[in-house]
Order: sequence, then structure tokens, then C-alpha cells
Amino acid sequence: MPYLRLLGGQVAIGAAAIFARYALTGAAPLAVAAARLTLAALVLVALGRGLGRLSGRRELAFGFAGLALAVHFATWIASLEFTSVAVSTLLVTTTPLWTEMYDIVRERRAPGGAFVLSLVLGFAGVTLVASQRSSGAPPVPGHALTGDLLALAGSLAIGAYLLIVRDAGANVDGTRLATRHIVTRTYMWAALMLVVTALAARQPPPALSNVVAWSGIVAMALVSQLLGHTALNAALRDFRPSVVALSTLAEPVVAAVLAAIVFGELLGPATIAGGVLVLAAVAITLATSRPASAETLTEIRG
Repeated sequence: MPYLRLLGGQVAIGAAAIFARYALTGAAPLAVAAARLTLAALVLVALGRGLGRLSGRRELAFGFAGLALAVHFATWIASLEFTSVAVSTLLVTTTPLWTEMYDIVRERRAPGGAFVLSLVLGFAGVTLVASQRSSGAPPVPGHALTGDLLALAGSLAIGAYLLIVRDAGANVDGTRLATRHIVTRTYMWAALMLVVTALAARQPPPALSNVVAWSGIVAMALVSQLLGHTALNAALRDFRPSVVALSTLAEPVVAAVLAAIVFGELLGPATIAGGVLVLAAVAITLATSRPASAETLTEIRG
């Protein structure tokens, strides 16, 4: 059961991009992201998580975290309009590289040899991926680089989110919030910001009669967001956080396999080679960096 739980969580999260593609058939990215986060937040609030008063300073921090989370989902979902599922999911997994780089700069310490190797491998891998295209055209063909940049922006945004909640969830006012409370609060902030932005951009949600689009949104919120991440957090009882964090490298592989089956997105040798280099870079970073909020990482991604 522990291995099945871990595998099931990765499959559920890896399928998020597939669900997003269906959701995008009925609405623009901001509207899809707003609907997904709103639904997930409502479910968590209904379960009684994330409620209660916090200090103004802490609430402000969670507001900024919600903003970063909103940017993450908006840019990542938008990337799926321009680039392949496999490439988009792969580039989003580069988050550990950015968070480790931030810690190195903040702590004014020299980067270790392993991290330098990770950067070299990651840069080479991203270059290979960006220079090649999959055989299956995304909904808006001819703008693959735009999709790649949006996916990288999503990776940077979720990195900013993790850095903010790492500090906001600490013992600032005598208590440390559980991850589920942090997630609920930031989902609420992110949903609010996305709803306001989508309305301002005149991006309405899908029509209620659009079963395909709403099925994609509901599946993202319930299957990938809640069930998938719940399974990974449950896996922390059976595996070390480092093992669970490293297992998230299976997400791009799952996404690539599903995209090939569902959408016919077949990757070329150069793209596969670049993907292997990027995953190797992330694996080295996860294996050699100091343990951070692995539970929060598994709670959010996808």
C-alpha cells in the first residue's frame, strides 16, 4: 500500500496537465485557474481547515504567498496553450533549482560543486528542450517558446510561494501552522486574486453546459490537487521526505506518457535527452540541498 499510495499520488498529479487541456476547451487560462483554485479552496474550507485569526503580519505574508500561487497556476495553465504537456510539466519541475539558488544568495555562501553541476545540466537540458518541438501541435501552434517561458515563470512563481510560506508558517507568533492550514489559506487568497483578475480581463468561466471543460476543472481540483497531494502527504508517514520529494520527478514522465496516449504528443530524441538532463539536475539539487518544506512541495505542485 505505501508504494501504491506514492505511485497513485504521482499519477494523479501528473494527469493535471491533461485535465487542464480539457478545461481550456471552454475557457481562457485565468478563468480556468480561478475556477480550479476556488473549488479546491471551498472543499478545504468545508472540511474546516485553514480557519481562525492570524496576526496582520502573518496574514499579509499569506496574501503574498497566495499571489505567487495565483501567478503559478495562471502561467502554467496558459503554457499548455502553446507548448506540449510533457515540456510544460518538465519545466515546472525546475523549482528546486530556483529555491536553492535563492538560499545561496541570501546566505551569501559559495555554491557547492553539486549545485554548479545541476545548473550546467539544467541549462543544457532546457536549451535542448526549447530547441525541439513535439510532433503533436498544442492548441495554438507556432508559439512554443512562449509556452516554455510561461512554464518557467510558473516554476519561479511556485518557488517564490514555497519560500514565503516557509517563513510565514514558522513560529512567528508562538505557533507553527500545519501544512494543510497554510495551503487552505493560500488557496483562498489565490482564488480571490484569480477571480478578480479573470473578471477584470473579461475571462468568464466555462458555460455550465460545457461538460468537458468543467470535468477538466473538477478533475484538476479534486483528483490532482486534493487526492493526489493528499496521497503524497500520506506517503510521508512511510517514506523519508527526501524520497517523496525525489518521487515528484515522475510527474513529467507520467504527463508525457498520458499526453502521448491522449493527444498523440510524441517527443523527439533531443527533447527526451534534454528532459533527462533537466530531471538529473533537479534530482541532484534535491539530494544535496538541505531539507526544506518537502510536505508543502508535495501539497502544491500539479
